[in-house]
Amino acid sequence: MTVATFPATHAQTVDAHAMNRVPDVTPGFWLIKLTAVTMGETAADFLAVNLGLGLGPTTVLMTAVLIAALAWQFRQRRYVPAVYWTAVVLISVVGTLITDNLTDAFGIPLAVSSAAFTVALGATFASWFASERTLSIHEVFTARREAFYWLAILFTFALGTGVGDLISESFGVGFAGTGVLFGLIIASLALGYFALGLDGLWAFWLCYIFTRPLGASVGDFLAQPTEYGGLGLGTVITSLGFLAVIALTVAVMSARRSAPAR
Repeated sequence: MTVATFPATHAQTVDAHAMNRVPDVTPGFWLIKLTAVTMGETAADFLAVNLGLGLGPTTVLMTAVLIAALAWQFRQRRYVPAVYWTAVVLISVVGTLITDNLTDAFGIPLAVSSAAFTVALGATFASWFASERTLSIHEVFTARREAFYWLAILFTFALGTGVGDLISESFGVGFAGTGVLFGLIIASLALGYFALGLDGLWAFWLCYIFTRPLGASVGDFLAQPTEYGGLGLGTVITSLGFLAVIALTVAVMSARRSAPAR
């Protein structure tokens, strides 16, 4: 999806694309984004529950790892698939843990946390635009723009987790039903963008938000026991399976970027 921005010369556009630190939006982008958020859900459950680390220690540990990964990402001066997607997987885990902490540790209702993250995401976009005069993901070539980009992504993951859990658990829709619901929402946004002229900026970020509850629903459906409406595959098998998909996709992306131009 193309995000609108102010007009630029051809040379400026080419230079900006070459220096962009985040990927173009392609089918591969959405594939790995969906698998990353699915793994984020199951990996958080595996660390906190299956390994017995607990919600608080898991959050501290994964936040520290995320900070290290983002520091690695910010050192890059162009898009490097392995570095970028490592950060996305980790921020998916941390975003999930933030919402889980607010719900389970502090007793904040999902509706309240979802509303709060919506406001925080809106404030991030407003500050981003006020500072840079653009929200384009095709021109993320400064540290400040990248900081806004990653902050927005963190809030989309936390918001998506809250909304997904609110619908699947609080509203009793279930994992499969929630997955179908958000799959249809994303399909309608894609139709709006490709056929009805929906603005690329809105289409991209709304799809980015809604792939989080879609992925979480898929992960829970695969991993959770059958008595809770899942298939009972467990968090280990589910996480490793999606990690393999992520690794393969990143390897293909890296190979294509390093292949000599013809």
